[in-house]
Amino acid sequence: MDERVQKLLSQWGIASRRQAEQMILAGRVQLNGTIAQLGQKANPVVDRVAVDGVVIRPAQRPASIYLLMHKPAGVLSTCTDPWRRTTVLDLLPPSLSEGQGIHPVGRLDADSTGALLLTNDGALTFYLTHPRHHIPKTYEVWVEGYPTESVLQQWRQGVVLSGRCTLPTKVTVLKDSPHRKTLLQVVLTEGRNRQIRRVAEQLGYPVLQLHRTAIGPIQLHASGTNQLASGQHRPLKDSEIRFLNAQLNLTSEGETVTREEYSR
Repeated sequence: MDERVQKLLSQWGIASRRQAEQMILAGRVQLNGTIAQLGQKANPVVDRVAVDGVVIRPAQRPASIYLLMHKPAGVLSTCTDPWRRTTVLDLLPPSLSEGQGIHPVGRLDADSTGALLLTNDGALTFYLTHPRHHIPKTYEVWVEGYPTESVLQQWRQGVVLSGRCTLPTKVTVLKDSPHRKTLLQVVLTEGRNRQIRRVAEQLGYPVLQLHRTAIGPIQLHASGTNQLASGQHRPLKDSEIRFLNAQLNLTSEGETVTREEYSR
């Protein structure tokens, strides 16, 4: 069956889909002896796909891996960094970080901490990071000062960022501190760049600390689960994987959408 070359590279654990696209654009991928083009399709059974001159075999495709990491502050949510700063893959053992195609699903700012998914399932990554879909993500956020109820209501209803209003957001006060700061729980159903920090700054209550506690029902500190210390990871439970895979058959319009569609 013909598949896009970037999808095959992602499935085989060579790179994330985005990285595979960059490799193709850089001319590092060959299809049947010629430089592959972005969007070109291949059949792994009959076609010869090579990366940097090394032929990729279908049997080399790794098993699917799904991890939850407690990302520390100062660590980048990327696979590599040209300035050699620490990335989330540096926190994994070589058996996972090398040759498995594992990559972060979305990202947390370098200064932010908490729940981050990693996988080598390119179809799932594409779905979860697609702006059309809205899996809630829960954060605990310390902000400077004491936001008034009117400010919180404005945040909940939506704030204009870069000419476009944010989606409705759940914002709850968890506690106040005598040191002029407030702990909020914020539940987002979209993931625009540095969204919480930008909204809080715009409303006059800058973020001091931002920590993601959950991605949908996947809890960083779930009861009955070993607590993840900063920098640690764990495999997802079967129920958590089932939840993620179920999302591939859902859309906000109630249509049935297959994993194949979101893997293109």
